Amino acid sequence: MEAKKKLTTQEKALQINLRREVYGSFAEIGAGQEVAANFFKVGGASGTVAKTMSAYDMKFSDAIYGVCERYVCEDRLLGMLDHEYPLLPERLPHLIEKTRFFAFADTVEALNYERTNQGQGWIGLRFQKRPNSEPNDCVIHVKMHDNDPLQQQFALGIVGVNMIYACMMVDNPEEIMMSLVDGVGKRIEVDMFRVSGPDFEKVDNRLMALKLVKNGLTRAAMFGPNGEVMQPSEVLYKKNVLVLRGRFRPVTHVNVDMLLAARRYFKNEPDVDKSKMLVLTELTLNDLSADGTIDEKDFLYRADIICSLGQTVMISNYFEYYRVANYLSRVTKGKKIGIIMGIYALVKIFEEKTYQNLRGGILESFADLFGTNVKLYIYPSLKKEGNGLFTLQDFEEQLPDNLKSLFRYLVDNNKLEDIEKANINNLHIISDNVLAMIRKGERGWEKYVPHKVEEAIKEHGLFDYPYTQETVAS
Repeated sequence: MEAKKKLTTQEKALQINLRREVYGSFAEIGAGQEVAANFFKVGGASGTVAKTMSAYDMKFSDAIYGVCERYVCEDRLLGMLDHEYPLLPERLPHLIEKTRFFAFADTVEALNYERTNQGQGWIGLRFQKRPNSEPNDCVIHVKMHDNDPLQQQFALGIVGVNMIYACMMVDNPEEIMMSLVDGVGKRIEVDMFRVSGPDFEKVDNRLMALKLVKNGLTRAAMFGPNGEVMQPSEVLYKKNVLVLRGRFRPVTHVNVDMLLAARRYFKNEPDVDKSKMLVLTELTLNDLSADGTIDEKDFLYRADIICSLGQTVMISNYFEYYRVANYLSRVTKGKKIGIIMGIYALVKIFEEKTYQNLRGGILESFADLFGTNVKLYIYPSLKKEGNGLFTLQDFEEQLPDNLKSLFRYLVDNNKLEDIEKANINNLHIISDNVLAMIRKGERGWEKYVPHKVEEAIKEHGLFDYPYTQETVAS
C-alpha cells in the first residue's frame, strides 16, 4: 500500500483557507509572528482569519490578558485562549450553526542577540470539531534548536500551521502529535503535549508523554501524581532533585525504602534547600521494553501505581546514568542532584567496556555523572555468594586495581555514599518474582508491596491480576 503523501506547510494552510466552515483568530506574542502570515501568503485567508494580533508590549499584553508574572509560560497562553475564543461566538453569532471556531495562541522567547538563552515557547489551540459544540484544547511546549532567531521564527510558523491543520482535520491524537514537526524535524523539540476536551475524553495524556519520547520528539517528558503532564524545564528549574530509576513492575517495599532512606540523606546535605526539593521516579524506554516494543497497557499500570504513591514521573531515553545526570544538571541550573541506585547498578557503571564508544572513555562519562552538583546514594544488596550485605566497602575490594584510586577519589569527595539505614529485612524481595505471583494468582504477594499498591492492583486488575481471593481459595 502506498504511503500517504505529507502535505507541505503551504498546502496545509491553503486547505484550511478553502474550508469555509473553519474560522478563527490568531494571537501571537514574541517570536511566533509567522503562523498567521503563512495563511495570508497562500491566499484565501479571508475564509480562515477573523482576527490576528500581537500584544508584544508587556503593558498592552497585561491590559488585554491580565497581569502575569512571566510572559512565556502556560498560564499566559491559557489566559490568551480564555480571552480570544469567547469573542468568536460572541461577535459572530450568525456563524455559530455552520462554523467550527478556533483560537490559536502562542507566547515565545526566541534566541536573543547574544545567543545566551534557550529559544522556547508555549503554543495552543482551542477548537471545535463540529459547529456549535464545546471546544477542545491542544497545548504544547517547544524548544527551538536553530542557531538563528529568524530561522526559529520560521520553524514556529510551520509548527503553528501543523497544529491548526492536524487539530481541525485529524481525530487521532498520536497523529496530531506526530504531525507537529512536519517540515521542521529535529529543529523543534516538543517536550510537553496535552490534548483535552469532549472529543478527547478517552485520551490519557500520560501515554502521550511516553509517545513523545518513544517517537523522538523529545528526550524526556514528565507527569505529576495527579496524572497531569508537565513541562520538565519549568518543573525542575532551580530545584534540588532526587531521582530513582527503576522498572517498578510492581513497586515493592524495596523501592519505597530506597526513596525514603535516600531522601533522609539528601535533605540534610548542606547545599540542598528543603523548600525546593523534588523527588522523581524515572522510567527509561529500556526499562519499558526489552525487545523494542512497548506495552502501553503495562506502562499505564505502572504509571497508575507510581502516581497512587504521590510520585512525579519522568520518562526518558537516557539509557546511561551519566546522560540523565547531564540533563538534570542543565535543567536545574546547577542545583544539587541526588541519584539513588542499587550497588549492582554501580558495578555496571564502573565497567570500562560500557564506554568504548566515548572518546574519553570512563572519565568522560564520570565528568557528567559525578559533576560538581551530583551525588550517588548507594543502596545495599544481599551478597550473591556468602552471607551479609554487599556495600561500598565490598565493592572497592573487588574493583580492578586501575580503578581503585578513581573510586577512592569519589568517596573522599563525597560523591558516593552508602545508605546505611536500609531496611535489610526487605532485601530478599525481587519484583520479577512478585509479578509472577500476581499473574499466577498465588497467595502472599501482598506482603511484598505497599498497601496502596496492593489496593490499586486488586481494584483495577493491574498486571493481569485475574483472581479474587475467593477464586484462589476455591
